[in-house]
Amino acid sequence: MVRSRSAAKAATQEVKVNGEVSPKVPKGRGRKRGLPTKDSPEIKKMKMKLEAPNVENGVVLTVGMGDIGQLGLGPDVDEKTRPAVVPNLTDIVAIAAGGLHSVALDKAGKVHTWGCNDEGGLGRQTPNDEANFTSGSVDIDGKVVQISAGDCHTAALLEDGRVFAWGCFRDNNGALGLLDKGSIQKTPRQLLEGVPIIKVSSGNNHLVLLAHDGRVFTCGCGEAGQLGRIAEAFANRDSRNRKGIEILLNPQPLKVFKNRKAVLFDDVWAGGLGTFVRARGTGDVYAFGLNNYNQLGDEDTNLKFQPVLVKNFAGKIWEQMSVGQHHSLATTEDGTAHCMGRREYGRLGMGDLDNDIKKPTPITSLVGKKAISVSAGECVSLVIMESGDVYAFGMGTNNQLAQGDEEDQLLPVKMGGKQLAERRVVAAQAGGQHTLLLAIAK
Repeated sequence: MVRSRSAAKAATQEVKVNGEVSPKVPKGRGRKRGLPTKDSPEIKKMKMKLEAPNVENGVVLTVGMGDIGQLGLGPDVDEKTRPAVVPNLTDIVAIAAGGLHSVALDKAGKVHTWGCNDEGGLGRQTPNDEANFTSGSVDIDGKVVQISAGDCHTAALLEDGRVFAWGCFRDNNGALGLLDKGSIQKTPRQLLEGVPIIKVSSGNNHLVLLAHDGRVFTCGCGEAGQLGRIAEAFANRDSRNRKGIEILLNPQPLKVFKNRKAVLFDDVWAGGLGTFVRARGTGDVYAFGLNNYNQLGDEDTNLKFQPVLVKNFAGKIWEQMSVGQHHSLATTEDGTAHCMGRREYGRLGMGDLDNDIKKPTPITSLVGKKAISVSAGECVSLVIMESGDVYAFGMGTNNQLAQGDEEDQLLPVKMGGKQLAERRVVAAQAGGQHTLLLAIAK
C-alpha cells in the first residue's frame, strides 16, 4: 500500500503533551536499551505481597443478573436481588468483575473464574455452557498477587513482577485479539517479558501496566484515546499505520514530559474507555481517553489521545479512582468520596441534578464518612466505607444495587440483605450487569 506524503509526515511528527515536546532520542539509544531481563537482579529480588494480605476467611458475594453464569451460583440461578455467597471459594483476598465474567484470588495466590467464556475471559477450558456457572481455577505457574478484568479479558500479576493475561480485546468492529491479531487467548499468556510490573488495571478493552521503574505501559483498543500513546489518526484498525494492529496489542510505554524531563508514575487506574495515572513525587493526575461527559474531570470534552494534566485534581492527594462508562469516582487521602461526569440514573449520587458534574466533587451525603475504595460501573456506583458498609446508587434495572427492586437510586443507599448482616465488606466491584462483594465476618 502506498502511503501519502501527509500520512507519512503525521506518523513522524513529534507529539506535544501539555505543551511539552518529547525530547529526541539520539540514534542508537532506542526504547529497548537498558531494560532489565528476566534474569536480572531487579526482577529476581522482587517479591510482592497480596493486595489485601490482612483479609482473613474472605468470601465472595454476588448480586444482579447472571444469565451467562457471572453470578457463580449454578445454572439454576440467573438473577439475584440480594447478595448471595458464591460456593466453593475460601480465603479470598481480591475480586474483579468483568463485563460478563467474574474473577477471585485466594490467599494461596490461586485465581478462580466463572461466567462468559466465549472469548476466553475465564482462562480455562469449559466443556459446556453449564460449566461457566460455577467457579474453576486457572493454571498459572506462580503466585498471583493482583487481578483485573475487562469486558472479555483478564489479567494477573505475580509476586515476581510477571504479568499473564487471557481473553480478547474488542473494538467497534469486533475482536482485536490479545497479543496476536484477531486471536482469542483461551489460557494465560505472559505479557511484557523482562519488565517487572507492580500493578495491573483493566478498562473495558484496554490494559494498563505500572512498571517497577515508574513507566506505564498500555495495550488494547485505542479508539477513544484510552492507550494514551497513539495519535488519533492511527488509533484504530482501519488507519494507514503500517505497523497495523500490533501497535495497539503490544504493550508500549507512555511518553510524558515536564520541563523536558520524563515523568514517572506511582499509580494507575483504568476503566471504561479512559485511564488515570498519578505522577511519582508530585501527585499530579494525568488522564486520557473518553471525556464526553467530563468523566475524566477535565472541562474540555474532546477525546484525549495523549495524557493531559488535569488541573481540577490539583491541591489534593488522590488515593484511588474508578472510571465507568460516562462517569468516574475517586477518593482522597482523608477518605472523601468524589464524583464527576454524567448525571442520568443517579450514578453520581447527588440527587436529581439539572447538569452534569464537570470536575471532581464530594458526594454530599457521604461527607464525614471515610471511604476506602470506589467502583464505577456502566450506570452504577459503589462506595466502600471503612466501617464495612457499602453504599450503592445509580441504575437499578439489573439489581446491581441489591435493593430488592429495580428502582434507580439518586442518592447513596446502604446495601443490605441476610448475607451481609454479620459481615463487613472490604471490596466491591461493579461488572456489566452484576456486582461482586468481598466480605469478612464482623
